[in-house]
Amino acid sequence: MNTENFNTLELLRKQFRYPFPTLKNPHAEQLQELTEKFWIDGEYLWLYEQNPDLRKKYKKTKTAHIAAQWFPTASPERFKPICRLMLWTLYNDDLYEECDPNDIGYVHAQSIAILNGEISAEDSGIPLGSMLSTLRLELLEFIPQESVSRFTQMISRYFTGLETELKYKKNKSYPSIKECIALRENSICLYPFLQLTELETGIILPQEIHEHPVIIRLQTLACHLVTFFNEVQSVLKDEATDSIYYNIVKVIQHERQISLKEACLEDLRLHNEDLKEFVELQSSLPDFGIWQDAVVNWVHYMSMVLSGWKNISTKLDRYTKDEFPGAAELKDKLKQVR
Repeated sequence: MNTENFNTLELLRKQFRYPFPTLKNPHAEQLQELTEKFWIDGEYLWLYEQNPDLRKKYKKTKTAHIAAQWFPTASPERFKPICRLMLWTLYNDDLYEECDPNDIGYVHAQSIAILNGEISAEDSGIPLGSMLSTLRLELLEFIPQESVSRFTQMISRYFTGLETELKYKKNKSYPSIKECIALRENSICLYPFLQLTELETGIILPQEIHEHPVIIRLQTLACHLVTFFNEVQSVLKDEATDSIYYNIVKVIQHERQISLKEACLEDLRLHNEDLKEFVELQSSLPDFGIWQDAVVNWVHYMSMVLSGWKNISTKLDRYTKDEFPGAAELKDKLKQVR
């Protein structure tokens, strides 16, 4: 355990700065109540029925309030699937954080099959199958199949990142800094949320815009920025849970043989480089013709994810050493649900 006298939270609050507005969805509390009463203590109670302390931790993570910073203008109906997805990412991360890398491939394949409508939750054989099945139906109420398919591809990228993380953890080996940034870009699970801006705005952009190199790059940068922020934030948690092999800060520290503080400052430098590129691209978008206003708006929403994440996550207990689910209890849970 690191004993340097260095305050990561202070670094996050003072040095990680975003020139973007911070808005919050007014329906956050309403959806947080739904999350706690009807999902954590209701629909998905069976997952952690014997563990009220762990359920309390999930409630304290305030998933609807996180989502509220990322989707500040969504109506309650459109906000609901986003909140369900936010809870799913947490459950899924924690369920499989201690999983064998060979087992995650099955979960990956089954999850994608459910989201593609190819198999039912009952036939999937995975604990969170019903959650994904409901999510798919909720999304299809508001966005077309093509958009849901793109969203599903991004969920697949998340699983690929998760699988890669687990391999490094199992082998107790570090990737290079570049490899780590690439795998965390996927495993941070921001790509799926970025696709759902269409759910919030009600404007469905054509495929060629989604495939435009500038739009792809902006999303990549957004994933990097949230990751660089997240790594500093969760470094103590990762040291405690042996997840250091895919934390960019720890990878920098390992590769360069420097102090934790120096590694955090290098992470900040990489963050600021990508932030500069994001701002430059945002202010000089190509001409998208009749879609220009919609694209400008989408990138604007993307930018609010960055400032919103800083605003909410620095207040969350999940990233302190005492408030995340312990590895042992998660391992036990996995054995039970298999």
